[in-house]
Amino acid sequence: MMAVPLVFGLVLGSFLNVVIARVPEGRSVWAPRSACPGCSTPIAWYDNIPIFSFLALRGRCRACGMAIPWRYPVVEAATGVAFLLAYHQLGPAADFLIAAALLAALIAITAIDLQHQIIPDVITLPGIVVGVAASLVGGRVTWIESVIGAAVGGGIFLVIILVSGGGMGGGDMKLGAMLGAFLGWKLGLLALLLSVLSGGAVAIALLALGRKGRKEAIPFGPFMALGGAVAVLWGDRLLAWYLSRF
Repeated sequence: MMAVPLVFGLVLGSFLNVVIARVPEGRSVWAPRSACPGCSTPIAWYDNIPIFSFLALRGRCRACGMAIPWRYPVVEAATGVAFLLAYHQLGPAADFLIAAALLAALIAITAIDLQHQIIPDVITLPGIVVGVAASLVGGRVTWIESVIGAAVGGGIFLVIILVSGGGMGGGDMKLGAMLGAFLGWKLGLLALLLSVLSGGAVAIALLALGRKGRKEAIPFGPFMALGGAVAVLWGDRLLAWYLSRF
């Protein structure tokens, strides 16, 4: 039974690669069919099997030999593992499907922000609506918690933007609102806390190693995605553990 969410994740991860490649360019994710960017040869179904095709082709296009970016199998594997973890934590319930939707969006956002330094509205704005709507059928977050979470998650970044004069982008604000809509205000705040801690640690490490300068921007979206993923998978346990300390 555990193989089902894994395979589901691998297949959806293949589609996420299309989203990651086309959304920043404003292209449709539905048409035309996938083709090699080097020689424009349409990709056959047997060359589009998640992970297996990449390994069988040794990471190169069958027609022209152009290298296939490692992002493709990494995204597929990450989505498969994320769905497997979500199923392990939540079981065969509506909450699993809600968590899977959030995790898929976060994986796509991470890859796009790392490559293009943008967080697409076409993912986050519908994500806010889906998150609130999902609270009506899921059991973890009530619709009131979802609405408050969206307001708090987006509001925190709005305040930062206004106070800092643009220290954060509008994409971060909308992603914060999306996280709050899916997670509710409690886990939404936990996700933001985890993102600040992880982002701060990485920034300090990059500065210490000389890999980044003090004025160089570091995409914050991937750290928000990490915080959101941890919160949706283990947030309830983390909160229970923290509150038990008092």
